[in-house]
Order: sequence, then C-alpha cells, then structure tokens
Amino acid sequence: MNGKRWLTLCLVAVVPPLLAAPPVDVLSHPATQSVQALHGVMQAITRAGDRLIAVGERGTVLLSDDNGATWRQATVPVSSTLTAVQFVGQQGWAVGHAGVVLHSTDGGEHWARQLDGRAVAALELKAARQQGDERRLAAARQGVTDGADKPLLALSFTDALNGIVVGAYGMALITRDGGQTWSSLAGRLPNPQGLHLYAVAQTGHHVYVAGEQGLFLRSLDQGEHFEAVDTPYEGSYFTLAVQSDGSVWVAGLRGKVFRVANDGQTFVEVVNPLPVSINDMRLLGQQLVLVNQAGGVLQASADRTHLAPLALPPGPPLTSIAQAADGTLVGAGFAGPARLVTPLNAAE
Repeated sequence: MNGKRWLTLCLVAVVPPLLAAPPVDVLSHPATQSVQALHGVMQAITRAGDRLIAVGERGTVLLSDDNGATWRQATVPVSSTLTAVQFVGQQGWAVGHAGVVLHSTDGGEHWARQLDGRAVAALELKAARQQGDERRLAAARQGVTDGADKPLLALSFTDALNGIVVGAYGMALITRDGGQTWSSLAGRLPNPQGLHLYAVAQTGHHVYVAGEQGLFLRSLDQGEHFEAVDTPYEGSYFTLAVQSDGSVWVAGLRGKVFRVANDGQTFVEVVNPLPVSINDMRLLGQQLVLVNQAGGVLQASADRTHLAPLALPPGPPLTSIAQAADGTLVGAGFAGPARLVTPLNAAE
C-alpha cells in the first residue's frame, strides 16, 4: 500500500464513513510528548533555513537542528495526523486529518491552529449557498453534519500570504492573508465526482492540482478559474513538482511519472525502471528526486528523460524526502526520519 496515503486511505477508502470520523478530541488535545514519537510514521519532511521539520501521525512534529542526526518533538495543539508541511522562510504551515491547518511563525518551534474540518464545512456551506447549486448545497449540509471527518492532504504557498490546501472528497481552500481567512475553492474545480485531491503546486499565475483517477486540473489565473486536462494515465497521481522553467512533473500509482509542458497541455512519460508507486517528488537545487513506497530513492537524469535509482541499503517505505543544510538527503517514512547519507549527482 502506498506509504504516504496509508493512514489517509484507512480513513477515506477502507473504513465506512460513519466509522471513519476521527474522535473530536483530536482537535482539542495536544500531541502527546513521547520518545517513541521519534520512530513513528512520518508523512512529510521539509526544511526551514538550516532546520529540518518532519510531521506525521497523532500530530507529531519533529525538529532537527543538526542535519537530521538528532530530533526533538515540538509542541502541537492537536493530535490529528499531519500529512504535509511547507515553510516560506520562518513561516510554516502543516495540514492533516480532521481538516486541520496549523501555522508556525518561528521555524516550527510553536504551532497554532488556523483551521479545522468544522470550519472547512462551514466555509463550504457558505460558498454553496452563494452559488445556489442545490446538489452542492446538499453535499455541503451533509459535510456540516459529518463534522471534522475529512483529511487535508497537500498544500502550496507561493509566499507568506498566498496559499492553497487540498484534500479528500475534493476539498480545496485558498488564503490571501497567510491563513487568517480562508475561502472554498471546491466550486471552481471541475471535479463533479468529488475525487480526492492529493497534490497541488503553483508557479507564477499557474496552479496545478492532481488526484484520483488521473485527475489533473490547471488554472492560468492564480486559481480564479480551473479546467480539467486529459492525461495519458487513469491511475491516481500523488505528487507534483515545478521546475524553474515552468515545467511540471506529476507522478503516482505504479511508478508512473510524466513531465508536463505547454502550460499543462503536453505530457511526456519519463522512463522509470521501478514500477512502484511514487509518494513524493522534490526539486532539490537542480536535482529532481523521487521516493517510492518500497523505500527507494530515484533521481531524474540531466535531460529529464528517465529516472535512476540511488544506491541505498534496504529500508522502510519512504513518504517524503528533503535535503539537509550539509547536503545530506533525509527521508521520512514508516520508521520516522532518517539520514540517507547519499550525495546527489546529475544522473546520466
């Protein structure tokens, strides 16, 4: 099973909806401080300055100030599983189960809740009433009844003010003030089935969203309008990355990877020797690095036509990867964060 989606799939696909709702107290009970948290399931990892930040199950946030050699646990006001994290300077955001959005102003040392699933449901109900679509309105009312039972899965901030978060059942929200206020994007997305949204990326005025069943959406006007783009693959996409030249990469189930050009219109398949689902994809300097559910790390070739596995000893599934300030690759996964001690070189 896909590592990054393991906890989420338990919630949105395997468990019946009435049993899926996380206990309400995850929103009011802080994450438990425990030495075992250092080895728990981590869903994402990133860097803020020289600090590494990993997030994962039960609201765990781990910090490392020595390039991943040692870790300590931050104080977090919720105990819902966190699925993604991003920093812009010292300002950071993390999203997760129960519709949680957390915010940090000090490089991850302290966190405050900006949003949760109950507020998300209320925002969607407000937007549905304004739109006047009866089908959307009925779904929004049900969302209020269901409460905080749906996870947010990905986020993308272009700066300290402008960000988008997306998640299960087509949830999507946008902020223009750093998360002080949010509005629903769901009504702008051509996603009538409410497919899960697993990834979002932005570059300039362009916004890209990817998800279930080959779903690929693009906006050319900073999220004001979206259109669906047909893709060569009907499986789920789990991750997006944007190069400095505006080229977009999308990857997911069974190791499928595509390089997307022409504002999201042209898809070129990238040769991947490992048909294993891709959990995460990061542009680290000039190198594009991907991790899969088998614990493998792959690097894109210099001409971006194929991937090459990095030589690593066998390890647990990886959900995410980052590069420490000293250049070391640090992975996050089912056994917590770990230094991979592999330098990056341009693959032939």
